[in-house]
Amino acid sequence: MSRTATRTIGDAEVTILTDGGISFSADLFPGTDEAHIKELLSAAGKGEIETNFNAVLIRSGGRTILADAGPRDLFGPACGFLPEALKEAGTAPDQVDTLFATHLHPDHIAGMITAEGAAVFPRAELALPRAEHDFWSQASNTSGGGETLEQWGQLARAVLAAYGDRLRPIEAEGEIAPGLSAFALPGHTPGHSGWRLASGAEQLLHVGDIIHAPALQAADPDIAIAFDMNMDTARATRKRLLDELASDGALFTGGHFLHPAFHGVERANGGYRLTRP
Repeated sequence: MSRTATRTIGDAEVTILTDGGISFSADLFPGTDEAHIKELLSAAGKGEIETNFNAVLIRSGGRTILADAGPRDLFGPACGFLPEALKEAGTAPDQVDTLFATHLHPDHIAGMITAEGAAVFPRAELALPRAEHDFWSQASNTSGGGETLEQWGQLARAVLAAYGDRLRPIEAEGEIAPGLSAFALPGHTPGHSGWRLASGAEQLLHVGDIIHAPALQAADPDIAIAFDMNMDTARATRKRLLDELASDGALFTGGHFLHPAFHGVERANGGYRLTRP
């Protein structure tokens, strides 16, 4: 199977790299009745709560940019295929000059380092939201929050250490590279961000992790996931952004949409329906 999907945005070439995919259990959506989940899955023609782990390769203006890098081997044999996806896209790790992390959860950054903690992308500068850097770099912010959060903090600090003097924290609306800028998406993590690529008269938005389960959270954006650090804020962000995208007719992608992961969205049945322009 192909692990890539490519579109041209103005003068830029954008390739979705699918690191892998799994199915979520219903208990990861607290406060949502399991019968409602089954109803939404049935309406979507799905038997399971499917999700993908996506990175995005952008070639623009002579730059080779990788946004997020997947979970490596952390989620079992169904994931960890970023190297194969990069090879399919004709790109070697040492050709990447800029990395961007939408946030520092493991499924977005584990692929930036080896299991031993070495940088996978030897020439790349790592840009990331300053609020993410400031939160995850301090062990005191994740200690005492349970084993999972502590492990996530350890991984985040390992990534920050691996890129060391090649780290570049940016502000909430900061520039990642020419034509590519971040924008804040509050709620999921302290500095959770999307990005906007503008090239010529065209643009593509990356909406981060506002949706983890496409079959559920587009149709009913009130459905929260346990990974959101502030579920109410994340829910409000999801509703606001989906409504803006539906009004603007914008093309977008994100960390967990299913292949090929380029979408539009329209209002439907009190929620939203993903489309494939």
